[in-house]
Amino acid sequence: MSALAVLLALVCAAANGTVSVLQRLAAVRTGGEGGLARLVRCGVWWLGCVALAVAGITQVAALAVGSLSLVQPLLAAELLFTLLIGGLVFHRSPGGRVWAAFLALACGLAVFLVAVDPQEGASAAPGGRWRWMGTAVAVLVACLLTLAWRVRGSLRAASLGLAAATGFSLTAALIKQVTTDASADGVGRIFQQWPLYTAAAVGASSFALLQLTIRSGTLRASQPALTLGDAFLSVVLGRVLFGEHLALGLRLVPAALGAALVAAGVLGLSRGPGLAESWDDQAPQGQHDDRPSAPWATADDRDDDADAHRNGEGDGDANGASQGGGSTWT
Repeated sequence: MSALAVLLALVCAAANGTVSVLQRLAAVRTGGEGGLARLVRCGVWWLGCVALAVAGITQVAALAVGSLSLVQPLLAAELLFTLLIGGLVFHRSPGGRVWAAFLALACGLAVFLVAVDPQEGASAAPGGRWRWMGTAVAVLVACLLTLAWRVRGSLRAASLGLAAATGFSLTAALIKQVTTDASADGVGRIFQQWPLYTAAAVGASSFALLQLTIRSGTLRASQPALTLGDAFLSVVLGRVLFGEHLALGLRLVPAALGAALVAAGVLGLSRGPGLAESWDDQAPQGQHDDRPSAPWATADDRDDDADAHRNGEGDGDANGASQGGGSTWT
């Protein structure tokens, strides 16, 4: 198990948590109206894009030195950073139960990774495996999007979150293929091969799905699907595509226990007392949008907030009527 890969993956998790909070805050501040045209006027949204770039760079570096089955599960730690940063931005403090859930997540990750002991497999996946795996992923995403179209509330956010997670896990596998090609053939040759452009297309589509996910409901509904889906689907992709070695046999028992602890920790963090008042859905009582965004808000951001306040548009409506039925978690 590469210590450098672990460190880079944790930095990536912190950056991803920052992305979730900042872009969720941007969605709340714009009131769910105007689409991307209004989002790009929001300074918070651009800060989220910077954090996303940092996450991408550290993920590429981690995948270059570690296996897919090691790096992606570590990204489940993203939820801790989401809670910590979100607590600062939205002025909500995690409670004791939230910290207990984090302990379950941390211990679960450690137990799972030690039990399965992921090891590098083949340096590149055969073309035939990419074709049928890509088809399977496309069918899964299509089914999840169909479900999201037909349902409302938290189930819709969870379906979109799992669809985005599926895309991100495939993107990670493609990135690993690109880093292998760059090492074997040189950086210049990767621009003549399909994995780079496929990774860019799948990554961009997954990012678009992430935007829909963030705007469809609170992070409590979507974040577990995003976090767990990416982690465990990546283990499957690493095993199937690259033949990465996982310790099975009797080790499946502690691995299953670790996975259960991870799931319990993720669910506990996303639904703990620290989020009981929907911190990512509205500003704290008695305060308005200009409060959480003050350090980085642009003049246009403040003007938008003032107009919304004069018109009686509350943050709490951002996930309801504006988004077509986002969950209010009542």
